[in-house]
Amino acid sequence: QVQLVESGGGLVQAGGSLRLSCAASGSIGSIRAMGWYRQAPGKQRELVATITSGGNTNYADSVKGRFTISRDNAKNTVYLQMSRLKPEDTAVYYCNADVRLAYKISYLEYWGQGTQVTVSS
Repeated sequence: QVQLVESGGGLVQAGGSLRLSCAASGSIGSIRAMGWYRQAPGKQRELVATITSGGNTNYADSVKGRFTISRDNAKNTVYLQMSRLKPEDTAVYYCNADVRLAYKISYLEYWGQGTQVTVSS
């Protein structure tokens, strides 16, 4: 099995920065895309940013220019550097990864348990 463990959430004032990390562990053969999603109270989960194994990135319009996604393939870890945070960025942030287990052929989608990010005004 695979576990995704997020860290780095917390409380920050508007205009501040936070860095989220998500490490994948288990019987991993390879990982394709990794990404971050978020869910605010009363809203649906939405994409924040994704990154392929080759480093191609995709961002939600609401975070372009403020957030940067990166990954360390050797460590099976994805990061989200969040800058110029706004109160509307407040949400639970979830890590996501497309993983092929070491003894399997197909890829499956895995999710972390989430980390809370709260931005005060």
